Amino acid sequence: MKKTDHHRILRALNYYLVFFLLVSFVITCCMMLFLSTLSESLKVTFTDAHLNTAARLTFGNVLLLSFLFTIFDMIRRKYTVSQPVKKITNAAQKIMQGDFSVRIEKINGVYGEENFNPIIDCFNKMAEELSGTETLRTDFIANVSHELKTPLAIMQNYGTMLQQPDLPEEKRILYAKSVTETCRRLASLITNVLKLNKLENQQLFPSANKYNLSEQLCQCLLQFEDVWEKKKIDISTEIEDDIQISSDAELLELVWNNLLSNAFKFTENGGTVSVSLTADKKDAVVSISDTGCGMSPEVGAHIFEKFYQGDTSHATQGNGLGLALVRRVVDIMQGEIGVESIKGKGSTFTVRIRRNHHEGLENNC
Repeated sequence: MKKTDHHRILRALNYYLVFFLLVSFVITCCMMLFLSTLSESLKVTFTDAHLNTAARLTFGNVLLLSFLFTIFDMIRRKYTVSQPVKKITNAAQKIMQGDFSVRIEKINGVYGEENFNPIIDCFNKMAEELSGTETLRTDFIANVSHELKTPLAIMQNYGTMLQQPDLPEEKRILYAKSVTETCRRLASLITNVLKLNKLENQQLFPSANKYNLSEQLCQCLLQFEDVWEKKKIDISTEIEDDIQISSDAELLELVWNNLLSNAFKFTENGGTVSVSLTADKKDAVVSISDTGCGMSPEVGAHIFEKFYQGDTSHATQGNGLGLALVRRVVDIMQGEIGVESIKGKGSTFTVRIRRNHHEGLENNC
């Protein structure tokens, strides 16, 4: 006999015992009440023979009714409990095997099966989240692999050319610079991947300290001085003085550096990059604008996604992780980020950050 069959028999005997005791108690009470009432009303005295016959008949009825109740309850449980549980179990096994497309249909019944519907709703939502996560993970691995292969292939090619014994000095320097620049891009990619992974897995927590946001923006802007001088880009600034905020300066520096880097990257020679900072009692608002190529609404809807690059002509200058990193940092700071862009005329990124990060945490709890 199989172990499952043994358990089924024991479970059936338990059900039968429960119903036997229940029916025995109910019928015994009813019979005692009936006989007592009948004896008083008819003034009849029952003999031992009558009582023995009644007892045997009652016991037989108890056995029969208990059996019928047990059969009825097992059939009821099969359709109202076992089948829904089996559906959920089978779906869970498919999830365990990696099939995240499985969904469970809701149960519409009249015997209480609909009580499983909240569980089914939660299961379907879980399966949907897992499906999305698996898709993102697969895309992330594919994108990272592609982004790693490209600079490695470039370095390999230039490294091979540098091995030529009769290579002119000018070309040798040019190839060496290309290898160095590619190494820098590769290091930047790995750094951004690690930072984004820590932020998404909540391994990197913001530490709020009071500092001067106006000064930080100016310092970040000055880091690109060589770029704007080389491209002859005009700089326009409207930064209010001494705007103090309580936030994580290191994480916000990532935001400003990435936004400024994009602004200078997409602005053509002789263009303009504008930086503004305003503040009220609650928030500080930073806007970074450029007169670059801009983007269409379709591109703008995806720019904060990992590895997405709307303008492929500048793909060699980035890895598509900068804006995803910016978005994640702003979200952690309980801030807001938006973009307005007109294709061919430029883009404006606006970041709204709470001046007191502790208040943001309290309101978010």
